Amino acid sequence: MSWQEPFLRDDAKLTFSSTSQVSPAEIKEVVNAYKDSGTPKQVQSSGLHVAGERMVVLKADDRSLYGKKGKEGVVIVKTTQAILIGHYPETVQPGSAANTVEQLADYLIGVGY
Repeated sequence: MSWQEPFLRDDAKLTFSSTSQVSPAEIKEVVNAYKDSGTPKQVQSSGLHVAGERMVVLKADDRSLYGKKGKEGVVIVKTTQAILIGHYPETVQPGSAANTVEQLADYLIGVGY
């Protein structure tokens, strides 16, 4: 997974590449997915929108959301103070992307973030 382009915060939009942004409405979808205490979570049947694209949700628990559209997808992980959103292109294996974002979240949680 490439981290060449950093996450930036600009007026409630998180940029994870030069062409893709997560809108405030999409951030709200992510937050609502984490607030849902049902099993399964509603997001697993309705999907999740990220950067204007509808993702099929493959995993949804209290810590992580995994979404996929075709061969690309997102890994979303909640820490104590942040929500990480990692996008992976079709050239990256989903497991590798998930491992990278999950390890970053573990590190941030470990340092209190």
